[in-house]
Amino acid sequence: MGDNAIVIGSDGIARCAWAGSDQLCLAYHDDEWGRAVHGEQALYERICLEAFQSGLAWITILRKRPAFRVAFAEFDPDAVACFDQGDVDRLLKDAGIVRNRRKIDAAITNARATLTLRERGGLDEFVWSFAPRHHRPPTDLSHVPAQTPESVALSKALKQNGFAHVGPTTMYAAMQACGLVDDHLAGCHRHAEPR
Repeated sequence: MGDNAIVIGSDGIARCAWAGSDQLCLAYHDDEWGRAVHGEQALYERICLEAFQSGLAWITILRKRPAFRVAFAEFDPDAVACFDQGDVDRLLKDAGIVRNRRKIDAAITNARATLTLRERGGLDEFVWSFAPRHHRPPTDLSHVPAQTPESVALSKALKQNGFAHVGPTTMYAAMQACGLVDDHLAGCHRHAEPR
């Protein structure tokens, strides 16, 4: 790993070192992370998965993502908003997902909050209103923050609108994942690529 945390894969392509060598992680880095995500359902899913990832390795979430999608009705907020205690009990027994009651409860709470946001333009418009006007892609790891004023503001605004488990660090990770910011490092083949 170089000073700027870039690695050259077996395919000869330079990537951010966090992509590692796992094919699932490589594909996520190349095809998803940092690309603009729009749409209520897609953003709701990313917010939920980032919350489930808190304290865990992202590869764990990627490996479990298909099971999460089945367990949470493809992250359809209308469907998840109707989940009841029976659904919580079912999810707590589902070995295919992360079985954390607080995170499961947050996903249901956030589905309900997502529906309420429709009255104010919807989740897509709301989240994207916090995209920074100017963001300089980092040249090395020391330039990648854990949170930013925008992620702090997004976190606060989501909480004020009934969302749970959306701290500023988790929201910065969501902003990176959903393309609100481009944090591919200098030297990565995706660095400063149009989103």
